[in-house]
This record gives sequence, C-alpha cells and structure tokens, in this order.
Amino acid sequence: MRARVKVAKVLSEVFAPSMPIAFEAFDGSIAGPQDAVCRIVVHDPRALNYVATAPSDLGLARAYVAGYVDVQGDLFAGMMMLAGDNVASLSWPERIRMLRQLGPGILRPVAPPPEEARPGVRWGLRHSVKRDARAISHHYDVSNRFYERLLGPTMAYTCAVYPYDGASLEDAQIEKVDLVCRKLDLQPGQRLLDVGCGWGTMVLHAAQHYGVRTLGVTLSRQQAEWGQKRIAELGLSSVAEIRHDDYRNVAETGFDAISSIGLTEHIGAKNLGWYVRFLAARTRPQGRFLNHCITRSVTTEPAPVRGFIARYIFPDGELDGVATVISAIQDNGFEVRHEENFREHYARTCAAWGANLDAYWDEAVEEVGEGKARAWRLFLAGSRLSFVQHRIELHQVLAVRTEGGVSGMPLERLDFGREPPASGRPAGVRRVSYADPTKLVDHLDGHSAPAR
Repeated sequence: MRARVKVAKVLSEVFAPSMPIAFEAFDGSIAGPQDAVCRIVVHDPRALNYVATAPSDLGLARAYVAGYVDVQGDLFAGMMMLAGDNVASLSWPERIRMLRQLGPGILRPVAPPPEEARPGVRWGLRHSVKRDARAISHHYDVSNRFYERLLGPTMAYTCAVYPYDGASLEDAQIEKVDLVCRKLDLQPGQRLLDVGCGWGTMVLHAAQHYGVRTLGVTLSRQQAEWGQKRIAELGLSSVAEIRHDDYRNVAETGFDAISSIGLTEHIGAKNLGWYVRFLAARTRPQGRFLNHCITRSVTTEPAPVRGFIARYIFPDGELDGVATVISAIQDNGFEVRHEENFREHYARTCAAWGANLDAYWDEAVEEVGEGKARAWRLFLAGSRLSFVQHRIELHQVLAVRTEGGVSGMPLERLDFGREPPASGRPAGVRRVSYADPTKLVDHLDGHSAPAR
C-alpha cells in the first residue's frame, strides 16, 4: 500500500529547502522551522492544481487570489526568499515528477479565479482605442474609494520621489509632481497637456501652484469624474480640465509642455514611435516633454505579457527598456536632455501603498471583494521586490522640441533647483497639503480655461 504523503513536507522540499519558511497544509501536516520568517498555509487541495498546471509563478498567484493559500507573517520577506527559486525554474517533466508524489489528481486543470482577465479577440485588436479603453477600465475603474485608501490624499498612482529619508508618502508624491513641474520649467499662463493623467494630481498641482492652464486626459471614467470634482472643489475650473477620452483624440496643439506620467506602460513597444510623434506635433518649438515610466532593466530578453500582472492588474501592459524609450523619444521629434532613475524610490512607494492596503484591509475587501484585494496585496509586494532586485526600473526622461538647432534650454547644468529651507524640514523640501482644498495661489486669477 502506498504511504500517505504529507503535503507540507513535499511543498517545503519543492519551494523552500533550507529556507526559514514554514508550511501548513489542509491534511494537517506541518513542515519547516519553528522560527520561520513566514508561514504558508494551504487551505485547499485546488492550490496544488494551480501550481502543477500553470506556468511560472502564475499558479501560486491564482492560489493566493482564490484564497486557497495564505501567508502568515511578512509576505514581502517570504517572496524575496522564494523569488526565482525552484518551481518557477523547473522544467515541466521535473515539475510533474515531483508533484506526482501528491497524486495524479493535482494535474487536473482548475478554472482560474473570476478576477483573472484574459484579453482576446473579443476585446479587439491589441492597443486599439476600443481595447485600450477596456484594459484601462479593468484596472482603474475599480472603486475611487479603494484608491483613496490605497494611494492617500494625493491620489498619485505613480512612483513617488522621496526628498529625504523619513519623508511621508504624501510629501514624496508632492515632490514628484513638483519635480516634473520644475523640469518642464512651467511658468504662469503657459499651457500643459498631461496624457494619462489619472485622478489629476499633476493637473491640479501645475494649475494650483504654477499658474498653468492644464488639460489632462484619461481613459478611465471614474478617474475623470473624481478629478473634475476635485478641480471644482479647489476653484480651478477656469484653468484646469480633465477629459474622459483617449489621448489620441486630443486635437489642440502648441502646448508649452507635455507630461506623460505612467502612460508609456500602456502604449506597447510597436506604438512608441507613433506615440512620441503625436505628442511632438502638439508641442510648440522649444516646448518640453517629460516621460515618466517603468522600464525593464535589460532589453536582451522578451517582455513578459501573459503572467500574473498581465492577467490580474494591467491587461496588455508592456515594459520596454530605457534605451528603447529614449531612442523612441530622440528619433521622433524631440531632443533628449536629461534622464534619471528612481528605482529605489518606487520600491519605497510600493511599500507605502502596501502598508495603506493592510491598514484598511477590511474596508478594501468590502469595497472591491477579497479576491481583488488579495491580487493587489500580491502585486504590491511583488512589484516592490522587482524594484529591490533590479528587475525593473523607473525612469524620467526630459526632452525638448528643438527646431533649427534652437532648444531654448539654459547653458548651465540642469539641477531643477529646490526651494530654500522651510522651518522644521530639511533643505529643499517643498510642502504642499492636498488635504486643504482652500490653498490656492494668487497668480491663477485672470487666466482662462485651456484652449479647445
């Protein structure tokens, strides 16, 4: 008679040999050290089906999203120890041979959790206006209340820039948009286009604190509605606008500056050239363009398009290498003048978002459902890990529309000077509170709405 196999022991040997990770399984078995950093609890045998039948780490992700697996303790620390180890690198014959110890039943496919998106021909052509709208809606039209809890008062859903060690997430997000404003050299009365504007953080900041007439464009209806409401609350309706539309439908031209903060990841490598040419055509001569996006750390490997993030977080998202992004900008109407990498800042940003999610966990589950909340918890921990381990980066690239050799850029070295020291804060820290809707600047008076 075949001896009964202890599930936890098999999992420990497959996933975490000699690691401080403990396992507990539905059959009552326990394996691993007592002083483990984290404990992985397998509640349901269907978790094993996911692991055995799905490629790479997708099976583990499905099991976690479905609630068949829980992680007790530090999720990030556990993922760091497991990253790139064993199961993800096993060949299919090795995977089947090892998991057969648990019985042939685990090789039977199980339907993925309902939260999984599987874009296909029914969504339309990849990166068409129709399909992009659906992909963006899947990710952003979840719940504004959920994002308010996750992102904090700035509602900025891109990498923050921490101006000093110990800065809050809010201070870091304000520093990020203010840095973009300084790089673009925004001046009162100028016109700014912000493509993929999200909930309008850049639109609001530029209008409120730089006296710029701003137009933001987003494919997310919920983002546009939230942003327009905030504009009205701040008394900025005469100088700021957020449209629910595709950036490709923007007809206005002659903008003094264009910002793209977190849009490039949705464009697709094959469309980068067209995207840059479109924006260059809407920028005046000597106008500046700032592209802020996540990139892959290398360009020698194909970009993954079918894993956990593509199915649960960003359908159709694509990450390019920074060299690919810079080449597209340089080759299609702009002259690149400055670039910097904020990889470590994004790792810290993901950690802060993860802490917010944990702090409001019960409310998040009530708002979007446990499966989606679990997908987000996994996504944030995994993204933080990818930045820490230098698998992905975050680059800001500043360019100018040079015409006839004239760029309008200053001769002195660009340092995007910070403000003088403020009382109680380190030198160079600009503090603007997004919690105070009455904080306006005088130079907004008299400016008209963005030209149509």
